[in-house]
Amino acid sequence: MTETEIKLRWDGTAGEPRALIERHGYGISIPRTLETDQLFDLPSAALQQSDQILRLRKTISSDGIKRAMVTYKGPATRDGYKSREEIEFDVSDPDTFTLVLDRLGYRPSFRYEKYRTQLRAAGEPGLITIDETPIGVYLELEGPREWIDSTAANLGFTSARFLTVSYAGLYGEYRKQHPEAPADMTFDIDSTYIPATKSP
Repeated sequence: MTETEIKLRWDGTAGEPRALIERHGYGISIPRTLETDQLFDLPSAALQQSDQILRLRKTISSDGIKRAMVTYKGPATRDGYKSREEIEFDVSDPDTFTLVLDRLGYRPSFRYEKYRTQLRAAGEPGLITIDETPIGVYLELEGPREWIDSTAANLGFTSARFLTVSYAGLYGEYRKQHPEAPADMTFDIDSTYIPATKSP
């Protein structure tokens, strides 16, 4: 499977884009869920240097349902959109999977958290997510390029606002401006330097 997506920075609270998106006929397909993402890499940072990702994602839904998913992402093209191979599968025992990775020489690298709300519309080929992160609110549009262009325009965004950088990259840029920020982008950080975000 190949995913094609872009991010959009939203300067405000998460409830604002949700209302805007719903006015365009989208409804919630996955309610607001806490996602904790842990990236893994070799000590040589071989995956990072080759623009590949190995990620273990743990989620907790609003009704307490837990899930763990492993994702591999191949090298990306970034020509206004980010496109890359994506392979995903669920794991029933994430701790044992992490142990296997350790035995193979992989170590935890960057960890990041977000509250994600996913929205879809009947007959539309793409999906929109609202991500509340410790460094602000972002929208992700995933689908065919033509759909991304038209949907972004309907929401009031031009292609000049498209972001193709990962959350690791965004947080790296943030830390350049805030050197006191911790290495991981999680919610258990000092709120004096992280912008507060509100739930929808």
